[in-house]
Amino acid sequence: MKIYEIREMSNEEIIKRIQEEEANLLDLRFQHEMKNLTNTSKLKLVKKDIAMMKTILNERERGINKKAEKN
Repeated sequence: MKIYEIREMSNEEIIKRIQEEEANLLDLRFQHEMKNLTNTSKLKLVKKDIAMMKTILNERERGINKKAEKN
């Protein structure tokens, strides 16, 4: 998922997506432990997506606008 896609989402959509991705991460971890996960890079990608979504939510809570700061 790209950062601009996350920025276009509403807070409720992001929260829902975080919950879905955390459930997906849990499932991937179980698969990895049971040696059923063939592509282990999915773990890293899911964690990265969750972190990006949480960062965007945190920025919105604090009122930070990244586009304004770059100028």
